[in-house]
Amino acid sequence: MKFYRSFASDNNAPVHEKIMKAIMLANQGDVIAYGDDPYTEQSKELFKEVFSAEVETFFVFNGTGANVSSISNLIKPFQAVMCAETAHMNKDECGAPEKYAGCKLLTVPSADGKLKAGQLEKFLKSRGFEHHVQPKVISITQATEMGTIYSIAEIEEIVRFARKNDLYVHVDGARIANAVAASEPIDKMLTETGVDVISFGGTKNGMMFGEAVVFINPGLAKDYKYIRKQSMQLASKMRYISAQFSAILSDNLWLKNARHSNSMAKLLEEKLKNIPEITITQPVETNSIFAVIPKEIINKLQEKFFFYVWNHEKSEVRWMTSFLTTEEDINNFVVEIKRLLK
Repeated sequence: MKFYRSFASDNNAPVHEKIMKAIMLANQGDVIAYGDDPYTEQSKELFKEVFSAEVETFFVFNGTGANVSSISNLIKPFQAVMCAETAHMNKDECGAPEKYAGCKLLTVPSADGKLKAGQLEKFLKSRGFEHHVQPKVISITQATEMGTIYSIAEIEEIVRFARKNDLYVHVDGARIANAVAASEPIDKMLTETGVDVISFGGTKNGMMFGEAVVFINPGLAKDYKYIRKQSMQLASKMRYISAQFSAILSDNLWLKNARHSNSMAKLLEEKLKNIPEITITQPVETNSIFAVIPKEIINKLQEKFFFYVWNHEKSEVRWMTSFLTTEEDINNFVVEIKRLLK
């Protein structure tokens, strides 16, 4: 049976060969469990280099765990997180933030996946009123669920708003590598703008499993190790997560992978522009393409190239590329689309 490349998610790609090698190399002899090992120490030092700051880094199993535990560390149960309606923590985490952080999510509509500080003003009107939840955290997604990117100016505006109103800024960075590869260095994007904490993604960019919670504001990390344990995100054999991050951060592999996946999305965009039956609905800034296509070809196209329908009513689909997507994959996909449209 012939397997075609999936365009559903960068999660569907296999593990990068250098990551797999790093796991195998870490699988030698005994080391102390729960992160007190040389692999974890090395990875933490690499994160300091990447962020150009004395950040505090903690490794967890997955993205939802990273988001929920980092939010739990910043918030009390009567407080709230403000985020875009499209945010992963609102749409795709099965209520985990509400259940485990014990807080409320306050969402705003966003056509491009981005928050604007002005949209959050209305939530501050409940400050001090004991019948309403109290806003405490702003969570932005970089790159967003729509594949778009916050500019440095946009992040600075949100951080200024947060500082003025005694709020924290959290970044869901499941695809932070794609955002950095497409725009600005991460130290300029997040360290210098004053973001507090980021859920730093690896799984969508070539890793087998594991994410990192990075406190750019290290003072906020004081009690996080207890939150991580209570959140069931403390890995006993942490070296297998840490070794992956050491490999992906070394020699800029995280950016090389992301640049490739971004470039494949741009290639697909270029080839789709000449097909009148297809309308691209979002700027292609990272490794995702959102497009409205004829409804009648969706099921047939999915038989060879799996992908998700984003909006059934509009017949809008999402196509994702990965570090392993090739030009041949793109060409085969476009050929099949054109065949089905005839």
